[in-house]
Amino acid sequence: MAHTSALLSHNTEDILKTLRQQFTLDDKSLFNITATFLREVSDGLANYGHPMAMIPTFVRAVPDGTETGTFLALDLGGTNLRVCEVTLHGDQTFSLRQQKYKVSEALKTGEVTSLFDYLADSVDAFLTESGSPSTAVPPSLSRSTTQAPHSGTFVDDGSDTQVPLALTFSFPVEQTALDSGRLLTWTKGFAAKNAVGKDVVKLLQDAFDRKHIHVKCVALVNDTVGALLSRAYTSGGCILGAIFGTGTNGAYVEDVANITKLGNDPAAAQGGPMIVNTEWGGFNNTRSSLPSTPYDNKLDRESINPRYQAFEKFISGMYLGEIARNVLLSFVDAAPKPLLFGGRATEGLNKQWGLDTAILSEIAEAWEGLGRFAPPAQSNGKADEEERLQRVRGVVVQRLAFASDEVSLADADIVRQVCTLVVDRAARLSACAVAAVLVQTGRAHLSESGQETEGLQDAGKRIGVGVDGSLVEFYPNFQTKLRASLRVLVGAEVESRVDIGMAKDGSGAGAALCALVAQKQNQALQQRGGYEHDPKYAPSKLRTEEGVAYITSMQS
Repeated sequence: MAHTSALLSHNTEDILKTLRQQFTLDDKSLFNITATFLREVSDGLANYGHPMAMIPTFVRAVPDGTETGTFLALDLGGTNLRVCEVTLHGDQTFSLRQQKYKVSEALKTGEVTSLFDYLADSVDAFLTESGSPSTAVPPSLSRSTTQAPHSGTFVDDGSDTQVPLALTFSFPVEQTALDSGRLLTWTKGFAAKNAVGKDVVKLLQDAFDRKHIHVKCVALVNDTVGALLSRAYTSGGCILGAIFGTGTNGAYVEDVANITKLGNDPAAAQGGPMIVNTEWGGFNNTRSSLPSTPYDNKLDRESINPRYQAFEKFISGMYLGEIARNVLLSFVDAAPKPLLFGGRATEGLNKQWGLDTAILSEIAEAWEGLGRFAPPAQSNGKADEEERLQRVRGVVVQRLAFASDEVSLADADIVRQVCTLVVDRAARLSACAVAAVLVQTGRAHLSESGQETEGLQDAGKRIGVGVDGSLVEFYPNFQTKLRASLRVLVGAEVESRVDIGMAKDGSGAGAALCALVAQKQNQALQQRGGYEHDPKYAPSKLRTEEGVAYITSMQS
């Protein structure tokens, strides 16, 4: 663990130098962390029960933007539920129509059948409101969308089949098939009775059937998988979907042969590709490779899940502001003489989670002259350091509720440097995750191996990466810094072919695309005379212990 003795120094620059040493990752550290990441990927693919769970999603294909059709998504994960209708145009574009519905406290804590009846009623209301009063299905969904043989494209065949829907269910589940998953526990204030251990897809389908609603739930979706599918459709292909926002996670296309923990599951026998949900927020919970500082340790100790989700606590928007707050308070409390704000702290700075990462982003915008701080069009666009620090000082005064005379330009400079160090480290660590997936899928070598481009899969071709989340979308230069570290790890040639693009709305549009993939998979199975579920293979039973998932077989 890094020492904090510099906080006893009279010299602010000494403390900042020590802080830079603590938070700056050299290239050797990047390679070591990425190598550890790859080992945990391998462990998670081989065995259940690892914090980086490497969950098979049973999604076995990605769209390429040529598909057409209309699909539904139902997104449940908080105070509201959302119903989406996505119309695919076949030219890498789609249109989205959606409606939100309130979930009452009574529904959250009542009988589970009441909750799922409400979900079904919301879908019915969405369909009814968008069509004529005499029909429960709008014109866009009044005829089925099925796959034309051999074409990979969905067409209207005039039959009376059910409308395909994908469920984004943001609660812990054990997914045993694309359209099956048992609830492990409720979170986020939900506590509906007689739900734990039940298949949530079956609960929803039973509600549709009870109410004679012609909708078929064909897929259970993770929003990170949805991000991958959304980007794949709009860009013509994608191998990784990644969330860098309030939290972080990644899903990528893996060779089923590498998912050895599937054992005798029929999916293993089929071979081919499958999307894996990495749950990489749990990477290196032992912190054997991650660069912990006293400020990280304090955050972890005071969090609701100490010693879990370690990687997420280093790089996600939920935590970066808190790390910075811990550092700033150490400057306020420095002895024998305070080194920041004259030893004063406001209520927000004293309160846990009182410094939101959005404020760090605003400070970066003020320093760089971006967003509302962009210079007028007629100016030369250049500002000297004092002017830039005045902008930063204004943000600190306004957002942390200091009096104007309590924040000096020197204070503003310390705050700026601290925020930069915290976020730069997050961007470099994020690159380790992306690089590890490229190496795992054979599209890159770690460049220190001296094999930058030798024997790579898809050599010379575009590598599609879909990203979502406020950090990667809005934080100034976050993606630029991520790319710089990625270039170090996999070499300039590979990095230049990595096409990183926003994959918006994985829980909505991406989930509807998962319904498309599910329909294609089911039709392919029917054409081969196969079945999605084979009764000779009993499902796995999952239990949780101290936040870690363990699988025990129900087979004899």
